[in-house]
Amino acid sequence: MTAGMTLPFWAEWTVAALLVVAGLVTLIGTIGLWRFDNFYSRMHGPTMGSSLGLGLVMLASILAFSLSEHRLVLHAVLAAVFLTLTIPITTMMLARAALYRHRREGKHVPAQHRPFDDDANEICPTHDEAS
Repeated sequence: MTAGMTLPFWAEWTVAALLVVAGLVTLIGTIGLWRFDNFYSRMHGPTMGSSLGLGLVMLASILAFSLSEHRLVLHAVLAAVFLTLTIPITTMMLARAALYRHRREGKHVPAQHRPFDDDANEICPTHDEAS
């Protein structure tokens, strides 16, 4: 944004509100990081907060730049797509690494997922049990 750029009054307030709400949502997610007691619970808050905060910042950016340049500006969507793809993948990789480490150390971890067989309504053996 340049010093000479002005937006309509309603747009300034809308962009400001979107940015404030994005900051509050991200803050709430960060408080979840501090409040929850174990690693697996702590992962949820910041991930959800950053994803929703990202969406609100993206909307504010699109609105501000589209109105200032008098055309639709979607550069923020590209950044949002990359972040939306990487945030869940990074979270999953961190969870798997922590789960692996905690299982090797013999710590209490969430139960291992065992898929159900739809036909027999019985638990299917895992790869380790099948051999």
